[in-house]
Amino acid sequence: MKISNKIKTLAAGSAAVVGAGLNAGIAMAADKPVYYCPDGTKATGTNGLQDCANHGVSSSSNKNNLMDTVNTIINVIIGVIGFVAVVVIILGGVQYTTSAGDPGKVKKAKDTILYGIVGLVIALLAFAIVNFVLSSLVK
Repeated sequence: MKISNKIKTLAAGSAAVVGAGLNAGIAMAADKPVYYCPDGTKATGTNGLQDCANHGVSSSSNKNNLMDTVNTIINVIIGVIGFVAVVVIILGGVQYTTSAGDPGKVKKAKDTILYGIVGLVIALLAFAIVNFVLSSLVK
C-alpha cells in the first residue's frame, strides 16, 4: 500500500509541475508580440516590420547571419538533450520508488539517476562551451 501512495504523490507532483508550466506558457502567449527590425532594433508600433521603415533600414541590411543560425540550432539541440536528461532522472526516480526494496532494481534505478545527472551536467557544460566558442569566433 505504501508504494501506491508514493506513486500517487509522484503523479500529483508531476501534474502540478506540468500545470504550472502550462499556466506560465499561456500567460506568456497572452502578452503582445514583440517585433524586431532586421537591424536588431525593436519595432516601435504594433504593425511588425511595417514600423521598421522609421528606423532607416534598407533592404540590403536584411542579411541572414550564419553564425546566429548555427548558434540557435546548437542551443536548441543542447536544450533537447538537457530535457531528455531530466526525463531520465525522473524515470530513475520512478524506478527507485517502485523497486520495493529489491537490491537489483534499486541499483538499476540509482544508476539511471546517476546517468541522467551526468547527462545533464554534460549538456550544461556543452551549452557553456559552445556559447563561449561561438561568441569568441564572432568577435
